Amino acid sequence: MFYEVEVRSHIRFPPVLFKMDTDKAILERLKTQFENFVSPEIGVVIGVTSLVKIGEGIIIPGDGAPYYDTTFKMLVFKPEMQELVSGKITEITDFGCFMNLGPIDGMIHVSQAMDDFVSFSKSNVLTGKETKRNLKVGDICKARMIAISYKDVTNPKVGLTMRQPCLGKEEWHQERREVEVKVKEKERFKEK
Repeated sequence: MFYEVEVRSHIRFPPVLFKMDTDKAILERLKTQFENFVSPEIGVVIGVTSLVKIGEGIIIPGDGAPYYDTTFKMLVFKPEMQELVSGKITEITDFGCFMNLGPIDGMIHVSQAMDDFVSFSKSNVLTGKETKRNLKVGDICKARMIAISYKDVTNPKVGLTMRQPCLGKEEWHQERREVEVKVKEKERFKEK
């Protein structure tokens, strides 16, 4: 899920920036320091959106730069368990596929790709044995987050499933709707 969060931090203002406008310089420092920052508590920082307040600066002995108590807003992506997401398949492997969720990719294990026995072909396609449904790079899909790990904070991992109703490739849902319409038409015809 994407959020705008308000954060407070002390920002170092190096002396080389003294000639710049304080607000602009601090905003640039914030962008440099926080963009693409990853934290289990905050998520993945997409960008710093605005300054809210710049407090008094303090100087630490031995460092010629002031530190400003700054409040600012950031746009973040924080994955949440059971969240529904849409994305594009970016890579297919023999153990599953990867789906782009925006700032990070999620992994769909081959066992979670569909309700069918799935095989991997050398042409990088996952195919269902009975349904003949397939997944390939570039497909737009819906999935549910079932695992989130920040074990390596610089590279969070997200596990996804498409084995639940209304998940998977968009074309699969259209096929299901068409079958449901045909079944309803047959039921109406039998009633007459």
